Formats: sequence, C-alpha cells, structure tokens
Amino acid sequence: MNGPTRDEAWHLLTSYVTSDNLRRHALAVEAVMRHLAKKRGEDQELWGVIGLVHDIDYEQHPDEHCGHAPEILRQAGWPEAHIRAVVSHGWGICSDVEPQSALEKALYAIDELTGLVAAAALVRPSKSVLDLPVKSVTKKWKDKVFAAGVDRSIIERGAAMLGVELNDLIADTIDGMRTAAADIGLEGTPTG
Repeated sequence: MNGPTRDEAWHLLTSYVTSDNLRRHALAVEAVMRHLAKKRGEDQELWGVIGLVHDIDYEQHPDEHCGHAPEILRQAGWPEAHIRAVVSHGWGICSDVEPQSALEKALYAIDELTGLVAAAALVRPSKSVLDLPVKSVTKKWKDKVFAAGVDRSIIERGAAMLGVELNDLIADTIDGMRTAAADIGLEGTPTG
C-alpha cells in the first residue's frame, strides 16, 4: 500500500477534528510540507498528507497528544512509516520518536513556525500572508511576548536538523502558506 490519498486523509482528519482553527492549522502545515517536498524533489503527496493529519488526536486528547494518533491511523490502514512520521513531530514534547527522515525533520521544524507566521500575518494591516515579509516574522520572533505559545527552541532545533538557516525556513514557511492563503484564513487584503 502506498498510503492514503489526500481526500482520504482529509476525511479522516475532519472526522476527528472539528475546530476550524485546528483544521486551518492542518491545512497550513500541509501546504508548507508540500512546498518543502517540491523544493527538495520529494513526494509532495506523501509530505502533504502527513502534514495534514499530524494533529489528528490533538482536539480529543490534548494532554495525550501523539499518544492516540497511532491507533487512529492504524485503524484507518495507514502504513507504519506514515504513523512514525506523524508521531515524530511531538519529539521531546509528547513523544520520544526522534525525527530522522527529511519529511520528519521538516514537519518537526515547521509545525510551530506556521503558528508564528499566521500570528505575524494577522497583526499586519492587510491581515494577509500574501504580503508578509520575512523581516516581519523575525522581528516578532524576538518579541517573546508575541505568540508566547510558540516554542521557538523547537523551530531552531528543527532548522538545525534540516541544515537550513532560520530565515530560509521562515521564507519557505511563508511561501508554502501563501499557496493555501484563502483556505487558512490569511488571504486578507494585501497591498501591492
């Protein structure tokens, strides 16, 4: 089995996740994962579906996040490699599965970062990711009160795992999120 299709992944996700915010987050992570896969010559479909379902157990089990995902995904017939990738994004937080593949490292690095990028876009007059420059995100990065729930150390570790500069990872995250701007509520009213 090659794994689930994007439609199958979306159907599974929406049967466990009803929150619009969590669904938008899933779509943002999916978009960035697809962008990174394309840039690296990897399987965009695979990276996308893993990104889409990475938080499948979060809404129902926030205190046991990543603990219920394997059972949910196994029942749906997902391959073990896909399950491992999903669980690895919680490494050091709610999982002891360390990211090893490029896909796993990318998911680990950008999961938190999508939240910071979204928050940075929403405080702009345009409320859009479409005209969001990297420097706006890096400026907000330094303000520890801004998006205080975003663990910047995880993003830094993820960038180091991937062997990329933080600014490059931010740029890629913005670019990926731009492809799904309307679906994630960050189309806003960009200028220029």
